[in-house]
Amino acid sequence: MNNAFPHESTDCANLPKTIALIGKYHSQEIAESLRMLARYLHERGITVLIEEETARNLVSQLDLRSWASGSFSWLGAHADMAIVLGGDGTMLNAARQLARYRVPLVGVNQGRLGFMTDISRSDMLASMDSLLDGQFVPETRMLLEAEVTRDERLVAAHLALNDVVVDKGAIGRMIEFELFVDGEFIYHLRSDGLIVATSTGSTAYALSANGPILHPQVSAIALVPLCPHSLTNRPILVGDRNEIEIRIVHGIDSRAHFDGQVTVDLKNGDCVRLRRSEYSICLLHPPGHSYFAMLRQKLHWSERPKEH
Repeated sequence: MNNAFPHESTDCANLPKTIALIGKYHSQEIAESLRMLARYLHERGITVLIEEETARNLVSQLDLRSWASGSFSWLGAHADMAIVLGGDGTMLNAARQLARYRVPLVGVNQGRLGFMTDISRSDMLASMDSLLDGQFVPETRMLLEAEVTRDERLVAAHLALNDVVVDKGAIGRMIEFELFVDGEFIYHLRSDGLIVATSTGSTAYALSANGPILHPQVSAIALVPLCPHSLTNRPILVGDRNEIEIRIVHGIDSRAHFDGQVTVDLKNGDCVRLRRSEYSICLLHPPGHSYFAMLRQKLHWSERPKEH
C-alpha cells in the first residue's frame, strides 16, 4: 500500500489560462449554459476546451466550431482547470477521468441535489468573476482504488470518488462475504452487500443505509453493511491507510459497483481489494462556502432558532 500520496497537492487554485468544459449529455439546459460560459470565458481571455462526448452529444444544440474538443486524457494534458455542468453524477465521472492529471474541478449544479456542485445555474457567470480572480477555496478529496481478482488474477481495476459497493445483484438473494482489514479477519456476513465509502461518498448511498456523515477533512473510510442478517453488524470507520478486502463466499449474481457508474460481475471466491488511491481530486469552492451550510440546505435540517 502506498502511504505517500504524492499526487495530493495544495497549489490547485492557481489562476487558469485554459479551462475545460464538461457537461451532462442530451440536455438543452446544459447546452445553453455551456454556450454562455464558453463565450464568457473567451471574452475574459481564457482558452476554452470542450470534452469530446459533451461536444458530440450537444452538437445539434450548440455551435462548437469556435472551441477545440478532445478526450479526457487530452483535456488532462492541456487544461489548467475543468468546469463541470450537471449534477453529482457528471462530477463523479469527470473526477475519476481527470484525477491522475491533477486538474482542479468546479461544479455548476444543473442536477437535482448537488453535494459536490456548488454553483447554481443562475449564479454561474457572476461566480466566474471570483473564480478567475483567484478567490475560490481549494479542497482536496481522496479517492479509492479497487482491484477485483479471481484465482489471484486481476480481472478489473477502477477508481471511485464516492464509494465501492459490493451487492447481491439482480436476483435478490443475500450474499455471503468475508471482510478483512490489513489482512485481519473482521467478520463473515450475510447481507445485501457492503458499501465502502469515502467522506465524499458518505452523503450518497451510504447515507441512505444509515452510515455516518464524514466531514471532508476526516481521513477515514466508512464500511456500511446493506441490510445485514445480523442486526449487530454496524457501520465501521477505518483509517485512510488501511487496506480492505472483501472475499465473496457465496453470491450467485453479486456485483461490484464503482460510484454507481461502472459495474463488474463477481463470482464465488472473487476478492475486491480497496485502498486509498495515490491520486486526489481538488474541488474549488466559491467564497463563503460552508460544508455544514450545504448539509443544512440539501438535507433540510432545521434553521438556527431565532433569538428573542
